[in-house]
Amino acid sequence: MKLKMTRFAVTLTALLLSAGTASAHGSKDHSGKAAAVKKEQKDWGIAGDAKAAKRTVQFTMSDAMRFTPNVLQVKQGETLRLVIKNEGKQLHEFVLGTKKELEEHAALMVKFPTMEHDEPYMAHVPAGKTEQIVWTFNRAGDFDFA
Repeated sequence: MKLKMTRFAVTLTALLLSAGTASAHGSKDHSGKAAAVKKEQKDWGIAGDAKAAKRTVQFTMSDAMRFTPNVLQVKQGETLRLVIKNEGKQLHEFVLGTKKELEEHAALMVKFPTMEHDEPYMAHVPAGKTEQIVWTFNRAGDFDFA
C-alpha cells in the first residue's frame, strides 16, 4: 500500500505483500510491554508526540490482508494518531516505511517469524484488538504501509 508525500501533502497507500509473506508473521504477539519510544529520523518521518497529533485516522485490517482505508493524504509536518483495529482472527501488523524498507522487513519476517518488534512505526495487533502509532510526516516523498 502506498504513501505519497509531496511538499504539501502525503498520500499513504497500502502495499500488498505476497500471501506467503503475510502468513510468515506467525501468531505470537510481538508487541511486548510499552517502552519509551525511541525517536529516530526515518525517510518517511519520525515518531510523533501524542500531544501534537491534531488528527486521528482509523484503520481496520482483516485476514484478507487488506487495510481500510488503503490511501491517506497527509500534509508535510503533520502529526497523526493512527488507530489500527484488527478485525481478523490472527495477529496482524501495520508498518510504515519506504517500499524498499517494507520489502526488507517482509523478507526478515519470512526468515524469522517470531522476531521482536519495537519500532515506533510498527503496530502489532492481536485479533480483535486495537493499537496506535503516533507519527510525524516531516519529509517529502512517496511512502508505503503494509
